[in-house]
Amino acid sequence: MNQTPYAIVRQARGNARPTGLDYISNLFQGFVEFHGDRRFGDDPAIVGGVARLNGTPVTVIAIEKGHNAKERSARNFGAPNPEGYRKALRLMKQAEKFGRPVICFIDTSGANCGIGAEERGQGQAIAENLLEMTTLCVPVISLLVGEGGSGGALALAVADRVWMLENAVYSVISPEGCASILWKDAAKAETAAASLKLTAQDALALGVTDQILSEAELGKRSFYQRLQGMLWQELKALSEDPELLAKRYSRLRRMGAEALRE
Repeated sequence: MNQTPYAIVRQARGNARPTGLDYISNLFQGFVEFHGDRRFGDDPAIVGGVARLNGTPVTVIAIEKGHNAKERSARNFGAPNPEGYRKALRLMKQAEKFGRPVICFIDTSGANCGIGAEERGQGQAIAENLLEMTTLCVPVISLLVGEGGSGGALALAVADRVWMLENAVYSVISPEGCASILWKDAAKAETAAASLKLTAQDALALGVTDQILSEAELGKRSFYQRLQGMLWQELKALSEDPELLAKRYSRLRRMGAEALRE
Protein backbone atom coordinates (compact mmCIF):
# COMPACT_ATOMS: atom_id res chain seq x y z
CA MET A 1 0.00 0.00 0.00
CA ASN A 2 1.37 3.39 -1.03
CA GLN A 3 1.88 5.88 1.78
CA THR A 4 1.33 9.61 1.59
CA PRO A 5 4.45 11.78 1.86
CA TYR A 6 3.37 12.99 5.29
CA ALA A 7 2.90 9.41 6.50
CA ILE A 8 6.50 8.78 5.45
CA VAL A 9 7.58 11.88 7.38
CA ARG A 10 5.94 10.45 10.49
CA GLN A 11 7.78 7.16 9.97
CA ALA A 12 11.08 9.00 9.54
CA ARG A 13 10.49 10.65 12.94
CA GLY A 14 9.54 7.46 14.76
CA ASN A 15 11.05 6.85 18.19
CA ALA A 16 11.68 3.20 17.33
CA ARG A 17 13.94 3.91 14.35
CA PRO A 18 17.65 3.24 14.86
CA THR A 19 19.63 6.38 15.67
CA GLY A 20 23.19 7.31 14.79
CA LEU A 21 24.66 5.52 17.80
CA ASP A 22 22.73 2.35 16.91
CA TYR A 23 24.34 2.34 13.47
CA ILE A 24 27.78 2.97 14.93
CA SER A 25 27.55 0.18 17.49
CA ASN A 26 26.17 -2.37 15.02
CA LEU A 27 28.22 -1.64 11.91
CA PHE A 28 31.68 -0.82 13.23
CA GLN A 29 34.25 -2.17 15.64
CA GLY A 30 36.33 -0.35 18.25
CA PHE A 31 34.65 3.04 17.96
CA VAL A 32 36.53 5.80 19.80
CA GLU A 33 34.56 9.04 20.12
CA PHE A 34 36.25 12.42 19.76
CA HIS A 35 34.85 15.57 21.30
CA GLY A 36 34.92 19.30 20.67
CA ASP A 37 35.49 21.71 17.83
CA ARG A 38 38.59 23.33 19.39
CA ARG A 39 36.81 26.69 19.29
CA PHE A 40 33.80 26.67 21.58
CA GLY A 41 32.78 23.29 22.96
CA ASP A 42 31.30 19.89 22.28
CA ASP A 43 27.92 19.34 20.66
CA PRO A 44 26.15 16.14 21.76
CA ALA A 45 23.84 16.30 18.71
CA ILE A 46 26.77 15.17 16.55
CA VAL A 47 28.79 12.11 17.50
CA GLY A 48 32.04 11.38 15.70
CA GLY A 49 35.23 9.42 15.95
CA VAL A 50 37.36 6.62 14.56
CA ALA A 51 36.30 3.02 14.13
CA ARG A 52 36.98 -0.02 11.96
CA LEU A 53 34.85 -1.44 9.19
CA ASN A 54 35.91 -5.02 8.53
CA GLY A 55 39.31 -4.14 9.96
CA THR A 56 39.79 -0.96 7.92
CA PRO A 57 40.03 2.36 9.83
CA VAL A 58 37.23 4.82 8.99
CA THR A 59 35.97 8.09 10.39
CA VAL A 60 32.31 7.91 11.42
CA ILE A 61 30.09 10.96 12.02
CA ALA A 62 26.45 10.74 13.05
CA ILE A 63 23.68 13.11 14.04
CA GLU A 64 22.18 11.59 17.19
CA LYS A 65 18.58 12.25 18.25
CA GLY A 66 18.14 9.76 21.06
CA HIS A 67 15.18 7.44 21.59
CA ASN A 68 13.28 8.79 24.60
CA ALA A 69 12.46 12.24 25.99
CA LYS A 70 15.50 12.36 28.28
CA GLU A 71 17.94 11.32 25.54
CA ARG A 72 16.37 13.63 22.98
CA SER A 73 16.57 16.60 25.29
CA ALA A 74 20.23 15.85 26.04
CA ARG A 75 20.96 15.66 22.29
CA ASN A 76 18.99 18.82 21.51
CA PHE A 77 16.56 16.64 19.53
CA GLY A 78 19.19 16.08 16.87
CA ALA A 79 19.46 19.77 15.99
CA PRO A 80 23.21 20.48 15.78
CA ASN A 81 24.87 23.72 16.81
CA PRO A 82 27.73 25.28 14.83
CA GLU A 83 30.28 23.62 17.12
CA GLY A 84 28.83 20.27 16.03
CA TYR A 85 29.41 21.00 12.38
CA ARG A 86 32.87 22.33 13.16
CA LYS A 87 33.63 19.15 15.10
CA ALA A 88 32.46 17.12 12.10
CA LEU A 89 34.68 19.12 9.76
CA ARG A 90 37.65 18.76 12.11
CA LEU A 91 37.19 14.98 12.01
CA MET A 92 36.83 14.96 8.22
CA LYS A 93 40.05 16.92 7.77
CA GLN A 94 41.76 14.57 10.19
CA ALA A 95 40.45 11.63 8.14
CA GLU A 96 41.90 13.20 4.99
CA LYS A 97 45.27 13.62 6.69
CA PHE A 98 45.43 9.94 7.61
CA GLY A 99 43.72 8.54 4.52
CA ARG A 100 40.57 7.29 6.23
CA PRO A 101 37.22 7.13 4.41
CA VAL A 102 34.36 9.11 5.96
CA ILE A 103 30.88 7.72 6.65
CA CYS A 104 28.09 10.03 7.82
CA PHE A 105 24.66 9.16 9.24
CA ILE A 106 22.10 11.95 8.95
CA ASP A 107 18.90 12.30 10.96
CA THR A 108 17.85 15.85 11.78
CA SER A 109 14.86 18.10 11.31
CA GLY A 110 17.39 20.88 10.79
CA ALA A 111 20.24 22.77 12.41
CA ASN A 112 19.53 24.55 15.67
CA CYS A 113 18.05 27.96 14.85
CA GLY A 114 18.34 29.47 18.34
CA ILE A 115 19.93 32.83 18.93
CA GLY A 116 23.05 31.28 20.49
CA ALA A 117 23.69 29.16 17.41
CA GLU A 118 23.27 32.19 15.17
CA GLU A 119 25.63 34.25 17.32
CA ARG A 120 28.27 31.50 17.05
CA GLY A 121 28.05 31.41 13.25
CA GLN A 122 25.60 28.66 12.31
CA GLY A 123 25.36 29.73 8.67
CA GLN A 124 29.10 30.01 8.27
CA ALA A 125 29.72 26.63 9.88
CA ILE A 126 27.33 24.93 7.47
CA ALA A 127 28.78 26.79 4.49
CA GLU A 128 32.33 25.80 5.45
CA ASN A 129 31.31 22.15 5.54
CA LEU A 130 29.72 22.39 2.11
CA LEU A 131 32.86 23.96 0.69
CA GLU A 132 35.39 21.71 2.37
CA MET A 133 33.56 18.46 1.65
CA THR A 134 33.74 19.11 -2.09
CA THR A 135 37.53 18.80 -1.96
CA LEU A 136 38.11 16.04 0.61
CA CYS A 137 40.59 13.64 -0.96
CA VAL A 138 39.10 10.54 0.69
CA PRO A 139 35.86 8.67 -0.10
CA VAL A 140 32.73 10.04 1.59
CA ILE A 141 29.45 8.14 1.94
CA SER A 142 26.45 9.80 3.58
CA LEU A 143 23.32 7.94 4.62
CA LEU A 144 19.98 9.61 5.38
CA VAL A 145 18.47 7.28 7.94
CA GLY A 146 15.54 9.39 9.19
CA GLU A 147 14.89 13.06 8.64
CA GLY A 148 17.08 15.10 6.33
CA GLY A 149 16.15 18.67 7.06
CA SER A 150 17.53 21.64 5.14
CA GLY A 151 21.14 22.82 5.49
CA GLY A 152 21.42 20.95 8.77
CA ALA A 153 21.39 17.70 6.80
CA LEU A 154 23.18 18.99 3.71
CA ALA A 155 26.19 19.99 5.82
CA LEU A 156 27.08 16.29 6.12
CA ALA A 157 25.80 15.17 2.71
CA VAL A 158 28.26 16.55 0.14
CA ALA A 159 29.52 13.07 -0.62
CA ASP A 160 30.57 10.64 -3.32
CA ARG A 161 27.52 8.52 -2.53
CA VAL A 162 24.31 9.57 -0.80
CA TRP A 163 21.99 6.74 0.22
CA MET A 164 18.52 6.99 1.73
CA LEU A 165 16.47 4.49 3.66
CA GLU A 166 13.14 3.95 1.93
CA ASN A 167 11.20 5.75 4.68
CA ALA A 168 13.70 8.56 5.18
CA VAL A 169 12.96 12.08 3.94
CA TYR A 170 15.13 14.87 2.55
CA SER A 171 13.75 18.38 2.22
CA VAL A 172 14.65 22.06 2.18
CA ILE A 173 12.21 22.62 5.07
CA SER A 174 9.92 20.61 7.32
CA PRO A 175 6.29 20.27 6.17
CA GLU A 176 5.19 22.19 9.26
CA GLY A 177 7.63 25.01 8.56
CA CYS A 178 6.59 25.18 4.93
CA ALA A 179 2.88 25.29 5.86
CA SER A 180 3.53 28.02 8.41
CA ILE A 181 5.27 30.18 5.81
CA LEU A 182 2.93 29.60 2.87
CA TRP A 183 -0.43 29.43 4.62
CA LYS A 184 0.33 30.71 8.13
CA ASP A 185 -1.07 27.39 9.33
CA ALA A 186 1.12 24.47 10.46
CA ALA A 187 -1.96 22.25 10.34
CA LYS A 188 -1.58 22.18 6.55
CA ALA A 189 1.65 20.21 6.88
CA GLU A 190 0.20 17.23 5.00
CA THR A 191 -0.56 19.43 2.01
CA ALA A 192 2.95 20.90 2.16
CA ALA A 193 4.56 17.46 2.36
CA ALA A 194 2.80 16.42 -0.82
CA SER A 195 4.43 19.36 -2.67
CA LEU A 196 7.96 19.24 -1.25
CA LYS A 197 9.20 16.13 -3.12
CA LEU A 198 10.80 14.91 0.09
CA THR A 199 10.54 11.13 -0.24
CA ALA A 200 13.39 8.82 -1.18
CA GLN A 201 11.75 8.14 -4.55
CA ASP A 202 11.59 11.88 -5.23
CA ALA A 203 15.22 12.35 -4.24
CA LEU A 204 16.30 9.49 -6.50
CA ALA A 205 14.42 10.97 -9.46
CA LEU A 206 16.10 14.34 -8.86
CA GLY A 207 19.56 12.80 -8.58
CA VAL A 208 19.89 14.00 -4.99
CA THR A 209 20.33 10.46 -3.71
CA ASP A 210 22.07 7.59 -5.47
CA GLN A 211 20.36 4.58 -3.93
CA ILE A 212 17.32 3.69 -1.84
CA LEU A 213 17.94 1.13 0.89
CA SER A 214 15.28 -1.36 1.87
CA GLU A 215 14.11 -1.19 5.47
CA ALA A 216 13.34 -4.90 5.58
CA GLU A 217 14.16 -6.08 9.14
CA LEU A 218 15.16 -2.53 10.09
CA GLY A 219 17.23 -2.58 13.27
CA LYS A 220 17.79 -6.34 13.25
CA ARG A 221 21.17 -8.03 12.90
CA SER A 222 20.44 -9.08 9.30
CA PHE A 223 19.73 -5.45 8.36
CA TYR A 224 23.06 -4.27 9.77
CA GLN A 225 24.95 -7.14 8.13
CA ARG A 226 23.46 -6.26 4.75
CA LEU A 227 24.31 -2.57 5.18
CA GLN A 228 27.80 -3.36 6.41
CA GLY A 229 28.49 -5.40 3.28
CA MET A 230 27.18 -2.63 1.03
CA LEU A 231 29.35 -0.01 2.73
CA TRP A 232 32.42 -2.21 2.52
CA GLN A 233 32.01 -2.89 -1.21
CA GLU A 234 31.28 0.76 -2.01
CA LEU A 235 34.26 2.06 -0.04
CA LYS A 236 36.57 -0.41 -1.80
CA ALA A 237 35.39 0.82 -5.20
CA LEU A 238 35.66 4.50 -4.26
CA SER A 239 39.11 4.06 -2.70
CA GLU A 240 40.43 2.65 -5.98
CA ASP A 241 38.95 5.42 -8.15
CA PRO A 242 41.66 7.84 -9.40
CA GLU A 243 38.98 10.35 -10.47
CA LEU A 244 37.23 10.57 -7.10
CA LEU A 245 37.08 14.37 -6.83
CA ALA A 246 36.14 14.94 -10.46
CA LYS A 247 33.28 12.49 -10.21
CA ARG A 248 32.08 14.02 -6.93
CA TYR A 249 31.97 17.41 -8.63
CA SER A 250 30.12 15.98 -11.62
CA ARG A 251 27.60 14.31 -9.32
CA LEU A 252 26.83 17.66 -7.70
CA ARG A 253 26.48 19.36 -11.09
CA ARG A 254 23.99 16.73 -12.29
CA MET A 255 21.57 17.18 -9.39
CA GLY A 256 18.14 18.13 -10.65
CA ALA A 257 19.31 18.42 -14.27
CA GLU A 258 16.78 15.90 -15.60
CA ALA A 259 13.93 17.54 -13.71
CA LEU A 260 14.86 20.96 -15.12
CA ARG A 261 14.90 19.60 -18.67
CA GLU A 262 11.41 18.25 -18.18
